[in-house]
Amino acid sequence: MENKNDLQDIENLLRIMARLRSPDGCPWDREQNHQTIAPDLLEESAELLEAIETHDDEGMLEELGDLLLQIVFHSQLARERNAFDFHDVVRVLSEKLIRRHPHVFGNSNAKDIDVIWEQWERIKKEEKSGTDHERKSALDGIPPTLTALMRAQKLFKKANKAKLLDPEEIPSADAMTQEQITDELCRIARIAQLNGWDAESLLRNETRRLEDDYRRREASGRK
Repeated sequence: MENKNDLQDIENLLRIMARLRSPDGCPWDREQNHQTIAPDLLEESAELLEAIETHDDEGMLEELGDLLLQIVFHSQLARERNAFDFHDVVRVLSEKLIRRHPHVFGNSNAKDIDVIWEQWERIKKEEKSGTDHERKSALDGIPPTLTALMRAQKLFKKANKAKLLDPEEIPSADAMTQEQITDELCRIARIAQLNGWDAESLLRNETRRLEDDYRRREASGRK
């Protein structure tokens, strides 16, 4: 349960951000908008991932703060537009977590992880039904700004869950070890570099082609 100091820390952070945006605040902060600071989300997320992957707790502490700054900054900008504020963000997130975990906060008896994921997806689909964010395809919701490899993995995950893959497209989970796939990814990167090929573009284009194919299968009802 939150204590008084925790709440004071949060409110103090929000006051600092508001001051930075005030007429007597920081000239740079005052010039920013959602669009100008949006690219920082990718950079801060990448730096946090680096800290996590290298088990750098001190770095993770700092990078989590930098990522939180982006949330607080966007919330302050939205507050100035009378759209929403940080407390709305927290409230909506809290409500979502409770709503999507009925096996914890409600009457669902789901215990198996696969059943819990199916329950999560069903609740999410019901939430978005009839709204501007409704996902009419099982493949919707993949951010276009993901790296090519992350986008490919996300696409295959969604396509597999929606049973849109042919059996031969689903390799055995133990087809390669982590060490083998790491070596193979590095080998592919070296080959692409030696030939002057852009591996990101190659994979992005192929993923786009596969997504079109999976969407055709989905539209035709093929399972």
